[in-house]
Amino acid sequence: MRIRRVLSTTALLAGIAAAPVLLGAATPALADSSPSASPSGDDAAPTEAGTSFRTATEVEQGRQATAGASTGDYLYWQFPADAGQRPTVKATVKLPEASRRGASETWQIDVYDGLRRRQACQYGAQTRTAGADAGSVELSCTLRTVRAWSETWANDPLPGTYYVRLTATGLGTADLGLPMNAELRVDSKDIGGSAAVDGSLSKPLVPGIAVTSEQSDDGSDEGSDSKTATLSSLRPDTSGWWSDRWVWTGIGGVLAALAGIWGYSLTRGRGRPSRIPPGA
Repeated sequence: MRIRRVLSTTALLAGIAAAPVLLGAATPALADSSPSASPSGDDAAPTEAGTSFRTATEVEQGRQATAGASTGDYLYWQFPADAGQRPTVKATVKLPEASRRGASETWQIDVYDGLRRRQACQYGAQTRTAGADAGSVELSCTLRTVRAWSETWANDPLPGTYYVRLTATGLGTADLGLPMNAELRVDSKDIGGSAAVDGSLSKPLVPGIAVTSEQSDDGSDEGSDSKTATLSSLRPDTSGWWSDRWVWTGIGGVLAALAGIWGYSLTRGRGRPSRIPPGA
């Protein structure tokens, strides 16, 4: 009887501890089962890049952006990143013909957060030198995991808009102005509960600023000098609440319940021996 009671109590405690895990696992499954909308023409990947922070082109994660420019130009893009993500920025530069280039070229990508603080790359080839006969050069930068909250003095990546700058350094006069093409893609790895912290920002960190032309009531542009700064339309996705911390919390609850039952059985002992009568 005692063994039966212990087993029933263990099963009850394990079910209570695992309930949040089962409920949390069911919610993402239901969300993933809904059909996703097809990308419209407005959501197509951009085919140009900005020339400053204010005109940085918006790029969604998972989409490849392209741009044609001249060697020596500064190319800017911006993308959103949420807490728990580890973004990886990859850029491919298709160089001019080798016969038109004077010497080797060094290309570099830099990533800045919403406050325009340069973020260090955790790993990746952030700077590469292309030989005189090279047809292209590939760059990459993997940022640190975006934190939901940080101290004001720290330089940790925070949720919000991030800027990417691509440029060539140390160019000769003969190489300036030659046509080139660039490709950019940003992907993120979801780190999960291991990167969670006790705190969060009330709003994303200073969303990127873009410049748009003001239009009159009849839909025509008022003038080329009529520009207004607007907040970036891209926002990090903060709707999800599920993380693998629910799994580890449930497992810890089950182990704690089993440890408590085991400790209780040790301290209680085996009870009265069967050879001793109850009234003795």
